Amino acid sequence: MTTARAAAALLITLPLAFNLCFVLLARTFDYPDVLRRPTSEVLARFRAGGSRLLLLWWVFAMTAVFLVPLAVLLAASLVGANPSLVAVAVATGVLAGVVQFLGLVRWPFLVPYLARVDVDASPARREAIDVLFQAFNRYLGVGVGEHLGYLFTGGWSVLSGVALMQATNTPGWLGLVGIVVGGLLMLCSLEFIGGFEAEGWKLAATVTPVAYVAWSVWLVAVGVALLL
Repeated sequence: MTTARAAAALLITLPLAFNLCFVLLARTFDYPDVLRRPTSEVLARFRAGGSRLLLLWWVFAMTAVFLVPLAVLLAASLVGANPSLVAVAVATGVLAGVVQFLGLVRWPFLVPYLARVDVDASPARREAIDVLFQAFNRYLGVGVGEHLGYLFTGGWSVLSGVALMQATNTPGWLGLVGIVVGGLLMLCSLEFIGGFEAEGWKLAATVTPVAYVAWSVWLVAVGVALLL
């Protein structure tokens, strides 16, 4: 398999896997709306999901890991793009995969433990569990996974879009789309910044799901273009 075909395979399958996991989590766990509910209820729903839900969260976290080889293979597949630009794009893509993984990995490893110890816990211990769960949710979920994840994913998309416009083996319009979608994702990274820290920026919250769907379609389109 050539580098371009390997990149195309990841570009097509990764967004499909990511969105499939997200849809399944929404149906079985009411994610992400479940995060607005009390901690004890979230943990009870997690316990009720059993090993199937635990495995689903693990697979979802792994989709972030595969963004790393995707970024490397895409960069290696673009003929004629500026080498310095491509190198920065790779570094940004690797960071995007790392921070998204760190944001998601709490679900298959930390949350199961909290869900177990929450059963029949005393009021004081339950309060401590609540603080720990919410702290990790704000730190790893919002700060690392969402803020840095959207920021670096958007940055990688913008840089890759510019490289696509320079490359001789991909249509330039795909690069322009990547720049626009990447810019939207970077905008979404500001949802909980500054004065929006407590409740979130409603505009960013509205744009985020649309931007991620558009980003997924763009990845698939780039993968198809590499195969042609």
